[in-house]
Amino acid sequence: MKNYLKIINLDEYSITPKYLQISNAFLKGIEEGKVQKDDVLPSINDLSTALDVSRNTIERAYKELKKFRVLASVTGKGYFITNTHFDQQVKVLLLFNKLSSHKKIIYDAFAKTLGNQAAIDFYIYNNDFHVFRKLLTEKMDQYEKIAIIPHFIDSAENVTQAIDEVSKEKLVLVDKLLEDVSGEFAAVYEDFEQDIFYALEQLLDVLKKYHTIKIIFPENSYYSKSILVGFQNFCNKYGFVHAIVADMGSEVLQKGTTYINLMEDDLVTLVEKIVSGPMKIGEDIGVISYNETPIKKIILNGITTISTDFEMMGSVAAELILGHSKEHRRIPFSVIRRASV
Repeated sequence: MKNYLKIINLDEYSITPKYLQISNAFLKGIEEGKVQKDDVLPSINDLSTALDVSRNTIERAYKELKKFRVLASVTGKGYFITNTHFDQQVKVLLLFNKLSSHKKIIYDAFAKTLGNQAAIDFYIYNNDFHVFRKLLTEKMDQYEKIAIIPHFIDSAENVTQAIDEVSKEKLVLVDKLLEDVSGEFAAVYEDFEQDIFYALEQLLDVLKKYHTIKIIFPENSYYSKSILVGFQNFCNKYGFVHAIVADMGSEVLQKGTTYINLMEDDLVTLVEKIVSGPMKIGEDIGVISYNETPIKKIILNGITTISTDFEMMGSVAAELILGHSKEHRRIPFSVIRRASV
């Protein structure tokens, strides 16, 4: 029996489930001729022991290979390769800045749309440019497509330069469009400045109950500062007193103020301050939250949200990859009105 451990390299830093890393390694081995028809694969027990993973991980990996009709099993004989001809997958490197509920929606829609047509290797760089640059430098030559959500806490001057090193045939920018990146490439994105402006215009009738609007925007936020431009443009056009709150913990709530939060931690702090005081949400204090999540339907009888369609974003990014498109697609922004304003 061949030593298949030579073709399987489990990456502990990858977010890609280990069963997919294993099945993708066998598929790559078939493509490269290292795994051939009639080869007998290790038993579930043997491979789980050798790789130090659970039996369930190997079972799922083998089940995944059966979907491609390259693997069969015979009772008493084990698992063997029945076919080396299959629709080759597009190899995709997926780089997210962080994990969150809405990023999971993007990933799930992305993976669902790609289905078995792509093999995804998924990494998180935690908004750290140096980690991002290292991942990109080490791995970009191994993939046919590279999808990137480019958000960084520090204003890294070299971000554009690093991304420009990626072949534009491979590149797909997701969530944020970097206009300084050269050449023609695929992108699916939010227009941060215009999105918040038009969202607040849709809420103008209820916002008129308040004299002040404040946006909670921590100094170390990875969110685009274009949001602040759109926010200020709206407030200036419609005559609202406005301010940027960097630290919600020290903020003193004042009657007649609507707060816009971006970070979930800030929403928790804001809600705690409201429920512990005398003011009523939707009357004395308004709350608008970025990014729709199921829990916001329930908190304080419903939190008004402004949000991109993250499911569409993930699906469209996958469609651009499958179609080898260089199109730029802006994703719609929506307002969900609830009792909080």
